[in-house]
Amino acid sequence: MKRENILSGSPWEDKMGYCRAVRIGNSIEVSGTVAIVDGEKVKSTDAYAQTFNILERVEKVLEDLNASMKDVIRTRIFTTDITTFEDVAKAHSAFFKDIKPTTGFYEISKLVAPEYLVEIEFTAVLPEKHNNLDVL
Repeated sequence: MKRENILSGSPWEDKMGYCRAVRIGNSIEVSGTVAIVDGEKVKSTDAYAQTFNILERVEKVLEDLNASMKDVIRTRIFTTDITTFEDVAKAHSAFFKDIKPTTGFYEISKLVAPEYLVEIEFTAVLPEKHNNLDVL
């Protein structure tokens, strides 16, 4: 099967040896994604805004792979503060209320930089094409 890597242009992709997303066949895995914390729209203390920013950015990554949030079957949410659950859940629900992927919500001690409260990984599966019909 053909492997398609999606790169974001981050210098960490070469330093660490990873990419934003990988698609093989009808499966897509999206690397752990943090928000772009700009101090205005997305603040280091705002778990809702960080989560919403992550979801918006991953939605674009999926579109680049001819997929959508409707294809997401699992999210893995990591936070440095479990008390942000309600804010994270509200943002997650804005994208997934009707889709309802499986998910996990985990508190960890740190993320890659102190301004990040949330990091999310995604798994998506596209419908298989069979005789021009979509089947799972």
